[in-house]
Parts: sequence; C-alpha cells; structure tokens
Amino acid sequence: MSAKFLAIVNRAAGGGRCGRQADAALRNLRENGLEIDVVESKAPGHATELARTAYADGMRNFIAVGGDGTSYEIVNGLFPEALEHGRPRLAFLPLGTGNSFLRDFTDKGSAYATESLLADRVRPCDVMRMRHAGGTLYYINLLSIGFAAEAAVVTNRRFKRLGPLGYLLGVMTCLVRHRRRSYPLQVDPESNQKATLDERRCLFLSFNNSRYTGGKMMIAPQADSADGQIEFIRWGPIGRLGALRQLSRIYDGSHVKHPLAETRRANRIDFSLDEPINVMVDGEVFAIRCESLDVLPGALEVCV
Repeated sequence: MSAKFLAIVNRAAGGGRCGRQADAALRNLRENGLEIDVVESKAPGHATELARTAYADGMRNFIAVGGDGTSYEIVNGLFPEALEHGRPRLAFLPLGTGNSFLRDFTDKGSAYATESLLADRVRPCDVMRMRHAGGTLYYINLLSIGFAAEAAVVTNRRFKRLGPLGYLLGVMTCLVRHRRRSYPLQVDPESNQKATLDERRCLFLSFNNSRYTGGKMMIAPQADSADGQIEFIRWGPIGRLGALRQLSRIYDGSHVKHPLAETRRANRIDFSLDEPINVMVDGEVFAIRCESLDVLPGALEVCV
C-alpha cells in the first residue's frame, strides 16, 4: 500500500493499555510496509483537533489507535468538511476499552484490524449526524438515551477502568434506580405525513449504525453500517425484574424479541425535548438537547 496514514494515538485508552501496546502495534505495521505518521491525543477533544487539522492539510487516511471514543473524536474532526472535500478512510488499532464498532466484523481485535490494514480491505460506512441545541455531532456506532446513557454515565464515573465488566456494573447500578420517562420524538416526519409525536414512556432508546455497545452487547442485531438507515431500538417501560431477566439476552441480541421491545429502520428522527438529556455516543457521554438525527450514507470508508 502506498498511501500514507496518520495514526492518532490515545495512550490513556483502555485504562492505559493503549499506551503500553501502541508502539509495538505501529512498529509492526511499518515493518510490513505501511507508511505512517503518528500524533498523540493529549486530552479529551484533542483527537478531533488533530484530525481536523490533518484533513485540512490534505490527509485522507487515518488510524484510530485507542477505543470507540478515539474513533468518535476523529470522525468529528473529519465532518462536516469531508462532505465537500473527499471521503476519508478510517482504520483501527483497537486498544481501548470497548472497541464496539469493530465487533461487527470480528472478535479478534488488533490481529484482525492489522490484517485489514495490510490487505487494504475497505468498505463504505454511513455516518450519523445529530443536530442539537449546541451544534452538531457525528458518529459511526450508536447513540443511546435513557437507561443505556445513564449506565454509561455511572460507568465512566466509577467503573470505566474495568472495561466491559465496568459497563455491566454500571447497568446493575442503574437497575436499582430504574427510571422510565418520555422522550418525545417523530420518526421520518418529512416522508410520513401521518407521523405523530411519540410521547410514550420507555426504559431506553437507541439509534444505531452498528450492532454492539459496551464491547460485547449486541444492542441492535439487525444494524448494518452501510445500509443508509438508522436502526432504531425502543424498549418500553419494562419493570426492574423484567429488565434484569432480559440483561443476558442483550449479549446475543434476543432482547429485541421481548413484547415491550420495538425495532424499526428510519431515515430521520426529530426530537421535541425541553431540556438537555444525557446521551451516550460511541462510548462518550454528553448532556445535549437533541433536535434531529439523520444519515450521511457511505460518507466514510472504513478499513475492516
């Protein structure tokens, strides 16, 4: 392969595991003929700045060396500029905590990612665009609100160093609180004149581009990151005991067969929220007031 890549390294990812393993992984790629420049992300949001600057300087090939959060920051550095100036390519060295996006394609982690890079194995990937009161964010994995987001908040504050086990502990903590509420929204309002405002209470909502979250939880078993649509998962106001019984089913995707679970594909979601809410996006957590969500079909190329 002759194209040069920029590797953006988050050494803090995976509780420091990335810092211990990144140099050897990058050296292996170079020894196998890949031309790589390396920069390091020093703080939250820094990878976004690094990617944005590099893209403006003509770089089109990137490697996220870290976890889903590192990839998320890079994607937000590439868009919206990439919509006008050329589709970028994103590859992965999954040395972070969850590495959920890559799980759609493999459970072999870095070995598979390295093979994909060296074989120049690529496919198109949709990018999800969330407009909110404070701006716009982009993602390639999923965005969740309600229970899943609250569990991510608890995990990031208390258990993130424990990896997938930490997310499970965050889930169990939130089961004790067990909050259910309404998040008013409309699905495909522009194409469906009969679309009504859905104000039903629910446990959580998830807007997915890929299938996994928390490393191994198959939250959206039918999602396809190249189908040009949002895989929308809604879980109604299931009780605490019912949610606990369903927890193990999230790992194989069978939770969507529950009577209170709904799945559908959509092109656009419009929200009618009065205040900011916690959202979990590709492993990161923010408080934003969501306005609309849509899809940028095939806007990114991923090396998988």
